[in-house]
Amino acid sequence: MDMMINTLAQAAAEADTASMAVGSVWDFVIKGGWMMIPIGVCSLVVLAVSVERAITLRKQDVIPDDFERGLLPTLDGGLRTKREAEAYCERSDTPISRIVLAGVERIGRPMETIEKHMTSTGEHEIFRLRRRLRALSVVAAIAPLLGLVGTIFGMIKAFQTVALSGDALGKTELLAEGIYEAMITTAAGLVVAIPALVLHHWFAAKIENLTRLMDAVCISVVEAISGATGQSEYEDVEDAHSESARDTYPVRGGAIG
Repeated sequence: MDMMINTLAQAAAEADTASMAVGSVWDFVIKGGWMMIPIGVCSLVVLAVSVERAITLRKQDVIPDDFERGLLPTLDGGLRTKREAEAYCERSDTPISRIVLAGVERIGRPMETIEKHMTSTGEHEIFRLRRRLRALSVVAAIAPLLGLVGTIFGMIKAFQTVALSGDALGKTELLAEGIYEAMITTAAGLVVAIPALVLHHWFAAKIENLTRLMDAVCISVVEAISGATGQSEYEDVEDAHSESARDTYPVRGGAIG
């Protein structure tokens, strides 16, 4: 009789252990409770934004390798080859081509005007490159908080279960099971937040590198236009702001922070 009782107790313990085991990702999600739903949504946002930005920020789609090499010969004639340079930029239809087009369209006007329009267009294009990156930073910030909220609610439920159980005294497994399930949401929040933070910084660094490359192309274009039209790049040399203007990149415009 005693052997049968021990066998039944052992079987019950094994059943409890099996119910607590995590056999798959779905089991992991189910045991985390309802707070896993917003954390799951955050993970989908990270995945969608990362794939979209990875495709958009390919170097060939932002600054084609042969763009500058093909453009500069069309600028040698100044106003005479203006239409040819415009057509070349329109065919490329990339962020760098749109920035350069803003200056090419104004060949014949003062260099200050050309640079101003290239700077404005450059800021707009960099803003487009950075689009949706804020979503990654938001997810990196709120996912651990969502996990913590889930853990707090889980702990409250665990202690409530122990408090309401008449035979809870000395049975630490009742509390341990509740804590075990409560900690799942914290782990899930961190699993989502860490990749989101890493990806945000990786994309930001990639955009900054692309911005430097666009700066270099724009400087070459401004110098080519200046040489072809016979205009000085900085006409008012005695202007108090002329020296600081020389050190300003046409594209940067403070858009990368």
